[in-house]
Amino acid sequence: TSTNKKLNFVRKNDEDVVQYYVPPSDGKILSDNWMDISLSGNETIFDTEKNTDLLERIINWICRSSNDIVLDFFAGSGTTGHAVLKSNSKNNSNIHYMLIQLPEPSNKSEFMTISELTKYRLIESGKKVKDGNPDWNGDVGFRVFKLDTSNIRPWEATAESLSEQIDAYVSPILEGRSEEDLLTELMLKRGIDLSVNIETRQFDGLTVSCVDGGKLFTCFAKQIPASSVEELTKGIIDWHKSLKVGKDTVCYFLDDAFENNVAKTNLCAILEQHGLTNLHSL
Repeated sequence: TSTNKKLNFVRKNDEDVVQYYVPPSDGKILSDNWMDISLSGNETIFDTEKNTDLLERIINWICRSSNDIVLDFFAGSGTTGHAVLKSNSKNNSNIHYMLIQLPEPSNKSEFMTISELTKYRLIESGKKVKDGNPDWNGDVGFRVFKLDTSNIRPWEATAESLSEQIDAYVSPILEGRSEEDLLTELMLKRGIDLSVNIETRQFDGLTVSCVDGGKLFTCFAKQIPASSVEELTKGIIDWHKSLKVGKDTVCYFLDDAFENNVAKTNLCAILEQHGLTNLHSL
Protein backbone atom coordinates (compact mmCIF):
# COMPACT_ATOMS: atom_id res chain seq x y z
CA THR A 1 0.00 0.00 0.00
CA SER A 2 3.00 2.32 -0.06
CA THR A 3 2.87 5.35 -2.31
CA ASN A 4 5.63 7.61 -3.53
CA LYS A 5 3.67 10.80 -3.02
CA LYS A 6 6.24 12.37 -0.68
CA LEU A 7 9.31 10.21 -1.14
CA ASN A 8 11.83 9.78 -3.92
CA PHE A 9 12.83 6.20 -4.57
CA VAL A 10 16.32 5.57 -5.88
CA ARG A 11 17.89 2.21 -6.51
CA LYS A 12 21.67 1.86 -6.54
CA ASN A 13 23.90 -1.01 -7.51
CA ASP A 14 26.83 -2.44 -5.54
CA GLU A 15 29.09 0.35 -6.80
CA ASP A 16 26.72 3.02 -5.46
CA VAL A 17 25.63 4.03 -8.98
CA VAL A 18 21.98 5.01 -9.52
CA GLN A 19 20.18 2.40 -11.59
CA TYR A 20 16.80 4.10 -11.80
CA TYR A 21 14.83 6.85 -10.14
CA VAL A 22 11.12 7.07 -9.35
CA PRO A 23 9.95 10.68 -8.95
CA PRO A 24 7.20 11.70 -6.51
CA SER A 25 3.65 11.21 -7.75
CA ASP A 26 0.14 10.66 -6.47
CA GLY A 27 0.00 7.14 -7.83
CA LYS A 28 0.52 3.84 -6.14
CA ILE A 29 3.71 1.99 -6.93
CA LEU A 30 2.77 -1.20 -8.73
CA SER A 31 4.42 -4.24 -7.27
CA ASP A 32 6.24 -6.58 -9.61
CA ASN A 33 5.22 -9.49 -7.40
CA TRP A 34 1.97 -10.82 -8.85
CA MET A 35 1.85 -14.12 -7.05
CA ASP A 36 -1.89 -13.75 -6.54
CA ILE A 37 -2.40 -14.59 -10.21
CA SER A 38 -1.51 -17.92 -11.76
CA LEU A 39 0.51 -17.82 -14.95
CA SER A 40 -1.60 -20.34 -16.84
CA GLY A 41 -5.27 -21.05 -17.29
CA ASN A 42 -7.52 -23.81 -18.52
CA GLU A 43 -10.34 -22.11 -20.41
CA THR A 44 -9.45 -23.67 -23.78
CA ILE A 45 -7.78 -26.77 -25.15
CA PHE A 46 -4.29 -25.23 -24.99
CA ASP A 47 -2.01 -26.66 -22.29
CA THR A 48 0.04 -23.45 -21.99
CA GLU A 49 -2.74 -20.89 -22.29
CA LYS A 50 -2.10 -17.54 -20.59
CA ASN A 51 -4.42 -16.54 -17.77
CA THR A 52 -6.96 -13.85 -18.66
CA ASP A 53 -6.67 -12.29 -15.20
CA LEU A 54 -2.95 -11.76 -15.70
CA LEU A 55 -3.42 -10.17 -19.13
CA GLU A 56 -6.33 -8.08 -17.88
CA ARG A 57 -4.15 -6.62 -15.13
CA ILE A 58 -1.41 -5.80 -17.65
CA ILE A 59 -3.97 -4.13 -19.95
CA ASN A 60 -5.40 -2.06 -17.10
CA TRP A 61 -1.89 -1.07 -16.12
CA ILE A 62 -0.65 -0.06 -19.58
CA CYS A 63 -3.69 1.36 -21.37
CA ARG A 64 -4.12 5.04 -20.56
CA SER A 65 -6.96 5.83 -22.97
CA SER A 66 -10.27 4.05 -23.30
CA ASN A 67 -9.64 3.94 -27.07
CA ASP A 68 -6.18 2.35 -26.97
CA ILE A 69 -5.32 -0.62 -29.19
CA VAL A 70 -3.84 -3.84 -27.79
CA LEU A 71 -1.78 -5.76 -30.36
CA ASP A 72 -0.91 -9.45 -30.09
CA PHE A 73 1.17 -10.97 -32.89
CA PHE A 74 0.74 -14.50 -31.51
CA ALA A 75 -3.00 -14.73 -30.94
CA GLY A 76 -3.06 -18.45 -30.13
CA SER A 77 -6.29 -19.23 -28.33
CA GLY A 78 -7.36 -15.57 -28.30
CA THR A 79 -6.70 -14.99 -24.60
CA THR A 80 -5.61 -11.40 -25.20
CA GLY A 81 -8.88 -10.56 -26.93
CA HIS A 82 -10.81 -12.18 -24.08
CA ALA A 83 -8.85 -10.13 -21.54
CA VAL A 84 -9.58 -6.89 -23.42
CA LEU A 85 -13.31 -7.65 -23.37
CA LYS A 86 -13.19 -8.35 -19.63
CA SER A 87 -11.36 -5.08 -19.01
CA ASN A 88 -13.83 -3.12 -21.14
CA SER A 89 -16.84 -4.61 -19.38
CA LYS A 90 -15.47 -3.82 -15.91
CA ASN A 91 -14.17 -0.31 -16.69
CA ASN A 92 -16.81 0.66 -19.28
CA SER A 93 -13.97 1.40 -21.70
CA ASN A 94 -13.62 0.89 -25.44
CA ILE A 95 -10.15 -0.60 -25.82
CA HIS A 96 -9.67 -2.29 -29.20
CA TYR A 97 -7.64 -5.40 -29.88
CA MET A 98 -5.82 -6.59 -32.98
CA LEU A 99 -4.82 -10.24 -33.05
CA ILE A 100 -2.57 -11.87 -35.66
CA GLN A 101 -2.34 -15.61 -36.08
CA LEU A 102 -0.89 -17.75 -38.86
CA PRO A 103 -3.23 -20.54 -40.02
CA GLU A 104 -0.97 -23.18 -38.51
CA PRO A 105 -2.39 -26.71 -38.23
CA SER A 106 -4.02 -27.45 -34.91
CA ASN A 107 -3.31 -30.69 -33.10
CA LYS A 108 -6.88 -30.71 -31.85
CA SER A 109 -9.56 -32.46 -33.90
CA GLU A 110 -12.13 -29.74 -33.24
CA PHE A 111 -10.24 -27.16 -35.29
CA MET A 112 -8.18 -27.56 -38.46
CA THR A 113 -6.04 -24.49 -37.75
CA ILE A 114 -5.10 -22.42 -34.71
CA SER A 115 -6.71 -19.35 -36.29
CA GLU A 116 -10.05 -21.19 -36.39
CA LEU A 117 -9.71 -21.79 -32.66
CA THR A 118 -8.88 -18.11 -32.15
CA LYS A 119 -12.11 -17.05 -33.83
CA TYR A 120 -14.17 -19.59 -31.90
CA ARG A 121 -12.68 -18.45 -28.59
CA LEU A 122 -13.43 -14.78 -29.32
CA ILE A 123 -17.05 -15.56 -30.15
CA GLU A 124 -17.54 -17.62 -27.00
CA SER A 125 -15.68 -15.18 -24.74
CA GLY A 126 -17.84 -12.34 -26.05
CA LYS A 127 -20.95 -14.27 -25.06
CA LYS A 128 -19.47 -15.07 -21.66
CA VAL A 129 -18.55 -11.44 -20.93
CA LYS A 130 -22.03 -10.28 -21.98
CA ASP A 131 -23.73 -12.87 -19.80
CA GLY A 132 -21.58 -11.89 -16.83
CA ASN A 133 -22.21 -8.16 -17.31
CA PRO A 134 -25.80 -7.78 -18.57
CA ASP A 135 -25.84 -4.02 -17.91
CA TRP A 136 -22.79 -3.39 -20.09
CA ASN A 137 -23.63 -2.34 -23.65
CA GLY A 138 -20.13 -2.57 -25.08
CA ASP A 139 -19.18 -4.15 -28.41
CA VAL A 140 -17.85 -7.71 -28.43
CA GLY A 141 -17.83 -8.16 -32.19
CA PHE A 142 -14.76 -8.54 -34.38
CA ARG A 143 -13.84 -8.77 -38.06
CA VAL A 144 -11.52 -11.27 -39.68
CA PHE A 145 -9.09 -10.32 -42.44
CA LYS A 146 -6.53 -12.43 -44.28
CA LEU A 147 -3.27 -11.08 -45.65
CA ASP A 148 -3.18 -11.05 -49.45
CA THR A 149 -1.68 -9.23 -52.39
CA SER A 150 -3.17 -6.02 -53.73
CA ASN A 151 -6.37 -6.27 -55.77
CA ILE A 152 -4.84 -3.92 -58.34
CA ARG A 153 -2.98 -5.56 -61.19
CA PRO A 154 0.73 -4.67 -60.95
CA TRP A 155 2.35 -2.83 -63.85
CA GLU A 156 5.30 -4.95 -64.95
CA ALA A 157 5.69 -4.00 -68.59
CA THR A 158 8.92 -4.42 -70.49
CA ALA A 159 9.59 -3.38 -74.05
CA GLU A 160 8.64 -6.88 -75.17
CA SER A 161 5.45 -7.16 -73.10
CA LEU A 162 4.16 -3.59 -73.37
CA SER A 163 1.32 -4.43 -75.74
CA GLU A 164 0.22 -7.36 -73.57
CA GLN A 165 0.28 -5.23 -70.40
CA ILE A 166 -1.79 -2.49 -72.01
CA ASP A 167 -4.43 -5.05 -73.00
CA ALA A 168 -4.44 -6.45 -69.45
CA TYR A 169 -4.95 -3.00 -67.99
CA VAL A 170 -8.29 -2.62 -69.71
CA SER A 171 -9.40 -4.02 -66.35
CA PRO A 172 -6.85 -3.20 -63.64
CA ILE A 173 -8.57 -5.41 -61.04
CA LEU A 174 -7.24 -8.93 -60.64
CA GLU A 175 -9.67 -11.73 -61.43
CA GLY A 176 -11.38 -13.46 -58.55
CA ARG A 177 -11.40 -10.42 -56.26
CA SER A 178 -14.71 -9.59 -54.56
CA GLU A 179 -16.36 -6.24 -53.92
CA GLU A 180 -15.52 -6.70 -50.24
CA ASP A 181 -11.85 -7.23 -51.14
CA LEU A 182 -11.78 -3.95 -53.05
CA LEU A 183 -13.55 -2.06 -50.28
CA THR A 184 -11.11 -3.34 -47.64
CA GLU A 185 -8.05 -2.28 -49.63
CA LEU A 186 -9.58 1.12 -50.38
CA MET A 187 -10.28 1.69 -46.68
CA LEU A 188 -6.68 0.82 -45.82
CA LYS A 189 -5.29 3.15 -48.47
CA ARG A 190 -7.53 5.99 -47.31
CA GLY A 191 -6.59 5.44 -43.67
CA ILE A 192 -10.07 4.36 -42.59
CA ASP A 193 -10.32 2.14 -39.52
CA LEU A 194 -11.38 -1.35 -40.58
CA SER A 195 -13.64 -1.60 -37.53
CA VAL A 196 -15.95 1.28 -38.52
CA ASN A 197 -19.56 0.60 -39.40
CA ILE A 198 -20.27 -0.59 -42.96
CA GLU A 199 -23.81 -0.78 -44.28
CA THR A 200 -24.89 -2.15 -47.67
CA ARG A 201 -28.01 -1.62 -49.75
CA GLN A 202 -29.20 -2.79 -53.15
CA PHE A 203 -30.29 -0.41 -55.90
CA ASP A 204 -31.52 -2.07 -59.09
CA GLY A 205 -29.52 -5.15 -58.15
CA LEU A 206 -26.29 -3.20 -57.58
CA THR A 207 -24.65 -3.32 -54.14
CA VAL A 208 -23.68 0.02 -52.60
CA SER A 209 -21.59 0.19 -49.42
CA CYS A 210 -21.77 3.12 -47.01
CA VAL A 211 -18.71 3.41 -44.77
CA ASP A 212 -18.46 5.20 -41.42
CA GLY A 213 -21.82 6.93 -41.52
CA GLY A 214 -21.54 8.27 -45.07
CA LYS A 215 -17.92 9.36 -45.33
CA LEU A 216 -17.42 6.89 -48.16
CA PHE A 217 -19.81 5.33 -50.69
CA THR A 218 -18.68 2.57 -53.04
CA CYS A 219 -20.27 0.56 -55.81
CA PHE A 220 -17.85 -2.04 -57.12
CA ALA A 221 -20.31 -3.92 -59.30
CA LYS A 222 -18.54 -5.29 -62.36
CA GLN A 223 -21.31 -4.09 -64.65
CA ILE A 224 -23.37 -0.90 -64.36
CA PRO A 225 -25.95 -0.80 -67.18
CA ALA A 226 -27.05 2.56 -68.50
CA SER A 227 -30.61 1.65 -67.49
CA SER A 228 -29.53 1.36 -63.82
CA VAL A 229 -27.88 4.77 -63.50
CA GLU A 230 -31.03 6.66 -62.51
CA GLU A 231 -32.07 4.28 -59.72
CA LEU A 232 -28.47 3.87 -58.53
CA THR A 233 -27.82 7.59 -58.22
CA LYS A 234 -31.21 8.22 -56.59
CA GLY A 235 -30.49 5.57 -53.98
CA ILE A 236 -27.06 7.03 -53.16
CA ILE A 237 -28.37 10.62 -53.05
CA ASP A 238 -31.33 9.81 -50.79
CA TRP A 239 -29.12 7.71 -48.53
CA HIS A 240 -26.52 10.47 -48.30
CA LYS A 241 -29.13 13.11 -47.48
CA SER A 242 -30.59 11.00 -44.68
CA LEU A 243 -27.18 10.82 -43.00
CA LYS A 244 -26.51 14.58 -43.06
CA VAL A 245 -22.74 14.18 -43.40
CA GLY A 246 -21.99 17.29 -45.44
CA LYS A 247 -20.05 17.60 -48.67
CA ASP A 248 -16.90 15.67 -47.76
CA THR A 249 -18.30 12.33 -48.89
CA VAL A 250 -16.18 10.37 -51.37
CA CYS A 251 -17.68 8.00 -53.95
CA TYR A 252 -15.85 5.19 -55.79
CA PHE A 253 -16.84 3.06 -58.79
CA LEU A 254 -15.08 0.67 -61.17
CA ASP A 255 -14.13 2.56 -64.30
CA ASP A 256 -14.68 -0.34 -66.69
CA ALA A 257 -18.03 -1.30 -65.11
CA PHE A 258 -20.07 1.30 -66.98
CA GLU A 259 -21.89 0.10 -70.07
CA ASN A 260 -20.59 3.09 -72.01
CA ASN A 261 -19.17 6.59 -71.54
CA VAL A 262 -22.67 8.09 -71.61
CA ALA A 263 -23.70 6.03 -68.57
CA LYS A 264 -20.59 7.15 -66.69
CA THR A 265 -21.07 10.80 -67.64
CA ASN A 266 -24.73 10.77 -66.62
CA LEU A 267 -23.96 9.18 -63.25
CA CYS A 268 -21.30 11.76 -62.46
CA ALA A 269 -23.51 14.65 -63.56
CA ILE A 270 -26.47 13.55 -61.43
CA LEU A 271 -24.35 13.03 -58.31
CA GLU A 272 -22.57 16.36 -58.75
CA GLN A 273 -25.89 18.18 -59.09
CA HIS A 274 -26.76 16.95 -55.59
CA GLY A 275 -23.49 17.93 -53.95
CA LEU A 276 -21.56 14.68 -54.36
CA THR A 277 -18.60 16.06 -56.26
CA ASN A 278 -15.73 13.97 -54.89
CA LEU A 279 -16.03 11.12 -57.39
CA HIS A 280 -13.34 8.54 -58.20
CA SER A 281 -12.97 5.36 -60.21
CA LEU A 282 -10.62 2.38 -60.01
